[in-house]
Amino acid sequence: MNENAFAIKGDIVWSRHNHTLSWAKDGYLVVVDGVVQGVYQELPAEYEGIRIVDHTGKLVIPGMNDIHVHAPQYSFRGMGMDLELLEWLNTHTFPEESKYADLSYAERAYDIFSDDLLHSPTTRAVVFGTMHVEPTELLMDKLEATGLKTYVGKVNMDRNSPDYLCEKDAATSLADTVRWLNDVEAKGYANTKPILTPRFTPTCSDELMEGLGKLKQERGLPLQSHLSENLSEIDWVHGLAPWSTCYGQTYEHFGQLDGEGKTVMAHCNYSTDEEIAILKKHNVFIATCPQSNMQLSSGIAPIRRYLVEGMNVGLGTDVAGGASLSMFRAVADLVGCSKLRWRLVDQNLKPLSTAEAFYIATVGGGAFFGKVGTFEQGYDADVLVLDDSGLRTTLECNPAERVERYMYLAEEGGRIVEKYVAGTRVL
Repeated sequence: MNENAFAIKGDIVWSRHNHTLSWAKDGYLVVVDGVVQGVYQELPAEYEGIRIVDHTGKLVIPGMNDIHVHAPQYSFRGMGMDLELLEWLNTHTFPEESKYADLSYAERAYDIFSDDLLHSPTTRAVVFGTMHVEPTELLMDKLEATGLKTYVGKVNMDRNSPDYLCEKDAATSLADTVRWLNDVEAKGYANTKPILTPRFTPTCSDELMEGLGKLKQERGLPLQSHLSENLSEIDWVHGLAPWSTCYGQTYEHFGQLDGEGKTVMAHCNYSTDEEIAILKKHNVFIATCPQSNMQLSSGIAPIRRYLVEGMNVGLGTDVAGGASLSMFRAVADLVGCSKLRWRLVDQNLKPLSTAEAFYIATVGGGAFFGKVGTFEQGYDADVLVLDDSGLRTTLECNPAERVERYMYLAEEGGRIVEKYVAGTRVL
């Protein structure tokens, strides 16, 4: 029998479709060589004798994929939540990120972030670092050691930034980026990969944007940034790029949506019809960040429309715009925000269900990494085993109903018992 084959027994819940949750009470999730073989009510004869990890009575769900989070902002999470985006950046974000030029500070801060991410519901993440090369490599070292699968970006920003957090010019920024990419390639990480990271159009000169677009295409790299998060930001972009007809075109114009590597854009709260067409044309992933959108007064993304349009949508905590690494909280916030949008903005777009938000947090974001986010055959076995016995109720709930409760009540008494990434236990 294959030593890398095992089955987790428990109350298994996953998304087969984006609108319903599938479940198997006292079922078996079979994993071979890190890949899901299927969920079975009875263990098939061909798997007789494999190791059984018995979690009878506990929930077994796919890992969560946080496709937008800022590691250096983790230290001031929960602060400045009464500010609007641009004021918040200048008051909290930029001063804090400047501290990471000090490698000893970065060491302490990234120790906390990587350990807390390991103990969170997240199994895979797309992460912003800072503009500093060595500290970003340190972050990648620490995330590599957790066993989580991550993309990490050295941030590019050469204009419209405070003197203490601004690269000298485009040539310097690009040279540092190439040095960082070469260093990462030499390290040969198994779990952590680089992703190009222009902070957003306002802080990147045209020369820098063009250079990053060329790097993306030449090296087949993925890219992450922000798009149409805030009305003031959109007005700013229009002033900086009057030739553009929409914010998204500033990325497309410089080739940042082309090439082999995938692109993820955070927020997309105010994307116009033209911008949506650009995102669809290039199969861009949207990272919706509901808690951040609320806390920084940014807006409510029309996620229902994006789903109807068949677009790629995942979920992000957006720490520290969002105050928590909990993707369970993010799922609950996504449902709540969609209800507010339906009630206050557009009653033609019905709100999301919890099952749909769960799908976005697992399968939707997981697609950025490949076949990730569900327990269908052939998908990577990213798994959370959850103990919900502390979430007391008199009701007899089926496994899907228990997962729904867990999304809202995890912090009242839920517990992550075990965590697997591609079949390897990391917690």
